Amino acid sequence: MNNPIIQLLVLAGIAIFLILRLRNVLGTRDGHEEPRQPTASVTSRNRPELEVIEGGPDRDILDHVPAGSEAFEALSKMKRAEPSFGVSDFLSGARGAYEMILMGFERGDLDEIRVFLSDEIAENFDDVIAARAQQGLTVEAEFVGVRELTLSSATFEDSTSIAEVTVRYTGELTYVVRNSNGEIIEGSETQIKRQKDVWTYSRQMGADDPNWHLVAIGE
Repeated sequence: MNNPIIQLLVLAGIAIFLILRLRNVLGTRDGHEEPRQPTASVTSRNRPELEVIEGGPDRDILDHVPAGSEAFEALSKMKRAEPSFGVSDFLSGARGAYEMILMGFERGDLDEIRVFLSDEIAENFDDVIAARAQQGLTVEAEFVGVRELTLSSATFEDSTSIAEVTVRYTGELTYVVRNSNGEIIEGSETQIKRQKDVWTYSRQMGADDPNWHLVAIGE
């Protein structure tokens, strides 16, 4: 086998490896809308405020927060504490978590999502679901999609390695509340509503448990 063919096979093998690595990644309602790689980092000598990967700025962080910001520093510390952590990977997981948690709450079924909730959030969800049942209310919701998702803020506690990342969502769903007689008292079966939420997730970086937990909900 000649050298050009051997080189081609090597490059093909490298390309397959990179593709497999890239695939390994997890309110207020208003308005009407018609029917959307982490590696270890080191500090640059010439630009000490920027995290760099393989000789260049860490775009995985800079694509989401400004250089030198509090969030930038926190995300950089997260990567140093856990080199496998990726901001883009986290946000991809946060997109899926939003639908799963939101729909579990709206439908009154927390069995599959409780592991992703802090004790306080789980207790609050349980109270709301129980209150609905007591009033004879039922919710019918269908998730349409996430229209917008942005990283709002991030913090890192050096002494405990506890990380918190706040994500701002704009989701779209149909949402109906019915009374005990089956009458619609809120929402519409046909109108798609936008829902805005600000969720904060927390996790101890470097811990065996890979799950981030929802610890706060805002607007």
